[in-house]
Amino acid sequence: MSRFDEDINRFGTHSVKWDMMERLYGVPANDGLSMWVADMDFRPPACVQDAVSRMADHGIYGYYGDDAAYRNAICWWMKERHGWSVEPSWIFSTHGLVNGTGLCVDAYTKPGDGVILFTPVYHAFARVIEAAGREVVECPLVQQNGRYEMDFDAYDRLMTGNERLVILCSPHNPGGRVWSRAELKGVAEFAKRHDLILVSDEIHHDLVMPGNQHTAMPLVDDGVSERLVMMTATTKTFNIAGSHIGNVIIPDDDLRARFSARMGALGISPNSFGLFMAEAAYSPAGAAWVDELVEYLDGNRQAFDAVVNTIPGLRSMPMESTYLAWVDFSGTGMERDEFTKRVEQGARIAANHGPTFGSGGESFMRFNFATPRARVVEAANRLAEAFSDLQ
Repeated sequence: MSRFDEDINRFGTHSVKWDMMERLYGVPANDGLSMWVADMDFRPPACVQDAVSRMADHGIYGYYGDDAAYRNAICWWMKERHGWSVEPSWIFSTHGLVNGTGLCVDAYTKPGDGVILFTPVYHAFARVIEAAGREVVECPLVQQNGRYEMDFDAYDRLMTGNERLVILCSPHNPGGRVWSRAELKGVAEFAKRHDLILVSDEIHHDLVMPGNQHTAMPLVDDGVSERLVMMTATTKTFNIAGSHIGNVIIPDDDLRARFSARMGALGISPNSFGLFMAEAAYSPAGAAWVDELVEYLDGNRQAFDAVVNTIPGLRSMPMESTYLAWVDFSGTGMERDEFTKRVEQGARIAANHGPTFGSGGESFMRFNFATPRARVVEAANRLAEAFSDLQ
């Protein structure tokens, strides 16, 4: 049995994914399946657990100092796993990448400015942009052969000159796309044409399915670094989102100074738990665990899609990365309220509602399959039963 097959009871642990399921989705806690928020039901690797144990054994939780080893671990990981050479001085540590996104919006735009999103996309981006008094500018992704692609000619026509920032989700959440080098080159050229700062959120870059290859944005264009802010993290990869630690990596001196000024003005510094956990994760032991994890997630993907794609009217978008299935219910001919009711009350599954991801998500729901395989199979079979009248 794989280590990832262990069924760990998360109820009563302040898990937002499980303890909030019934309140938010009306899915009963006694037999519901929680497949919404993007954290995994797996323990992190032993190297991370050991780092936390050493902290507990020491028993003093003071301010963290001398972060050279932590920064070097990030540099090692980016070079070894993604082929990108990072200088330690380029790295900022934020309270996760939603915080990193908010800091970018704050540092590089002013109220009323436009911030571009390729939608549908991770819902927290729009939430942060709107909360900051900026305008969300949606550039809709286009479905071609069942997957998302970009239409830069259309996006050029949407620009008004008020846009200052573009946020790319790479790999894409919720569609699971691993953008090709040519597509990433197109994003870089789009940013140059419209004089935009480009924020590339690559939090899922380690969770790429076999047969696909993620390319870090700095590697696609020599000139993009002068307008680029890279965001990466250990949190999704190693299931340590509660550590609230994220890497904002900025090669350009001017952009780095502007970001640093906002960090200083807001008094932001990382917590020591996140630093210890991230340093331990970005290691050879952590890398071996990730390779095993991705193989398991790919098996879960296949198990889920094998059933869901046989249900008339449902289609799971082919996944190249992440652990988040993006399922289209438009073929059922049902209104959104009806298919959502069948998922939540019939199948007793809590899944993310598509419209929260922006334009293009209206007929979709997002299912998190980073959970033991038996639960994934159970969820797929429940969906088949909930829509059995369409068979």
